[in-house]
Amino acid sequence: MSVHSKSQTAEPSELAGLAESPALPELPHLPDVRHRSVTARGVRFHIAETGPADGTPIVLVHGFPQHWYAWRHVMPLLAAAQHRVLAVDLRGFGWTEAARHGYSTGSLADDVIAVLDELGIPRAALVGHDWGGWVGFAAALRHPERISALVSVNMTHMWPEHRHVLPNLWRMWHTALIEHPPLGRFVLRRTGFAGFLLRHWSGDPGLWQREDLHVYTDLLRDPGHARAGEQLNAAYVWQEIFRHPRGRYRTARLTVPTLIIGGERDVVIPPAVLEGGERHADELRVVVVPQAGHLLPEERPEVVAEEVRKFVV
Repeated sequence: MSVHSKSQTAEPSELAGLAESPALPELPHLPDVRHRSVTARGVRFHIAETGPADGTPIVLVHGFPQHWYAWRHVMPLLAAAQHRVLAVDLRGFGWTEAARHGYSTGSLADDVIAVLDELGIPRAALVGHDWGGWVGFAAALRHPERISALVSVNMTHMWPEHRHVLPNLWRMWHTALIEHPPLGRFVLRRTGFAGFLLRHWSGDPGLWQREDLHVYTDLLRDPGHARAGEQLNAAYVWQEIFRHPRGRYRTARLTVPTLIIGGERDVVIPPAVLEGGERHADELRVVVVPQAGHLLPEERPEVVAEEVRKFVV
């Protein structure tokens, strides 16, 4: 199968063969989910799609260390509301190629827009979880004409108040183990650290008794994917965290209607750091889900889908 055309629809087994490494596992099967690959900015991206082709498009962007499958329970709920739902694997994650470079927030945001270009979608709602939420904010600031609405799940906006951020910086402790090459890729590839993080982040004690962690952790055995996880975290720490106090986004204005959905028991992004973005945005509101943690698309998919359905018109 050629991968040079703008987009192709393929069966999961065929797309597994398009992956960067033959060692990658096969795609999980979900009813009514179609898979395709598009080449954008020199990278072959995997997209999982469901819902009517003529529905209002909603693009789902996963967080770390996950991929499109994190949205498996949300996708059919949005499709039932007649949305065209597209879950994109970021570069180096899931079944998308692991490029050597390009893991900064701005680059990942440009990737999402380039994928929309290849799919012929001029404008879409964007829903991002964890790092995907941060990428969503960057896309909305850089390309507001392409984003009709933004929903950030378990991720704060780009103007958190220092009085709330500083006491919570310790919650990002995990990045210290995976941001430094070559230690980060070794930890992700050779230890169970990614699985530990997912168990630790869940506010639902039974989540990983019902679901299979290996659908995420097995992919990190691939050297390219482990390096991508390392590069993503390194870029965030060095280009976002260290530059943020110097006012990187101080003058930026968010014009895209935005909703933030947080978890009351989120151990990474607690509700306190979600406050204060309203004065930098034309329209921004925050919803906090009671008794929920950092993995809302899997812990409370019905709540996420309902909030998205109400917000995206």
